[in-house]
Amino acid sequence: MSPRPLARLAAAAIALALGLAACSPSASEPETSGTTTASPGFGFTSPDGTVRAWDVAERGEPLELSGTSFEGEALDVAEHRGELVLLNTWYAFCPPCRAEAADLNALDADYPELHLIGINGTDDAGTAQAFERQFEVSYPSIDDADGAALAALQGTVPVSATPTTVVLDREGRVAVRVIGILDPSVLRPLLDALLDEVA
Repeated sequence: MSPRPLARLAAAAIALALGLAACSPSASEPETSGTTTASPGFGFTSPDGTVRAWDVAERGEPLELSGTSFEGEALDVAEHRGELVLLNTWYAFCPPCRAEAADLNALDADYPELHLIGINGTDDAGTAQAFERQFEVSYPSIDDADGAALAALQGTVPVSATPTTVVLDREGRVAVRVIGILDPSVLRPLLDALLDEVA
């Protein structure tokens, strides 16, 4: 990895050490250790366990996740192999979801190589679409009333709070997980480092 992404990761680690406002993971989170772990590459866990980044060698198989948007559009993360995918769980009356909506829209605008897909298993179409209009959401969300998308995600990485954000690398593997409201100052350097990885 070049010095530039390593500097970004160092900045992210400093921000995490200073504290990150996010929902607390459940007691069953296996990787919550209370200390920051780092490797010479990409992987680390924040002190409170809410942010985890997996080094390339630690990432599992490509995630298989698909569904239908609230507008009836078929969505499948496999269609975006070769690019990054950001998955974000949310529901309309979740205060942190409302608070991070503008940051997610900004990520969508600033990273053309990143495909955002929401996952909402709580709201009916009318409620979800009203939220999307109110916050000018620029990306689609899976209507996960049957829980299939969330089940696929939980089978790959623990998800214990809403919102939760997961970033898939170019091969569709889970590379980053943020439990609770995302902090762009932490997530953006991680996205930049993922984009700098050799495909």
